[in-house]
Amino acid sequence: MLKRIPFWFTYVFLWVPILVVVAMSFNAGDSPYSWGGFGLNWYGELAGDQEIRTGLVNTLIVAAGSTAIATVLGTLLAVGLARHTRSKVLDAIATLPVILPDIVMAIGLLAFYSLIQLTLGLYSVLLAHAVFGTAAVAAVVRTRLTVSDPALEEASRDLGANGLTTFLRITLPTLAPGIVAGALLAFTLSVDEFVIAFFTAGPQSPTLPIVIYSMVRFGVTPEINALATVLLAVTFTAILAVQRLTRLTERR
Repeated sequence: MLKRIPFWFTYVFLWVPILVVVAMSFNAGDSPYSWGGFGLNWYGELAGDQEIRTGLVNTLIVAAGSTAIATVLGTLLAVGLARHTRSKVLDAIATLPVILPDIVMAIGLLAFYSLIQLTLGLYSVLLAHAVFGTAAVAAVVRTRLTVSDPALEEASRDLGANGLTTFLRITLPTLAPGIVAGALLAFTLSVDEFVIAFFTAGPQSPTLPIVIYSMVRFGVTPEINALATVLLAVTFTAILAVQRLTRLTERR
């Protein structure tokens, strides 16, 4: 029993602040720090906030677009590194965008956009998120490739199928669980990402994390607690889906 105390203490340390935010999102009072009774009024305020709705729409556009690009490029990158170009250096370069600190990526992308004279907007954030999303998808798909049997692809080619047919009918279905898991991970990372979006977004295209940051600067309100609870629920659901698909990938 005593051996489990550090384990439970760690969980309490991690989750108590989050649970407080969730509980205070149902506070009927105006103060985020004192309980004024149970109520859902702040969720109503959240639904009627135009600035938050705009940020949410921008975030979903960026997340969906960057996930689509990252899924295609990440899958092709993983297959190319695993099946055609085996290099530890290229493997390291492929995973670098995920490992690098966000601030380094943000400054580098901003410098690159300035170099090519690209006007910042929603598309600049989308492309920036696609960079680290591609690396995340490639890492997940590479894990799936380690447990797939290359003999199936060889058999397909021996039976007369060309490279494209083999990829579409053998490789792609085999990698499908890993591709879906990687796409969900890329989507979740994009929705939650703040630093890179802050550096690469235009003034008229804020994402939801940027809107939250601008609201928090003037004080925390129960509306922020309600928004944090909604984001927590969405993120938690996406993470569970990724874990479920990852386990499915490992069993097959």
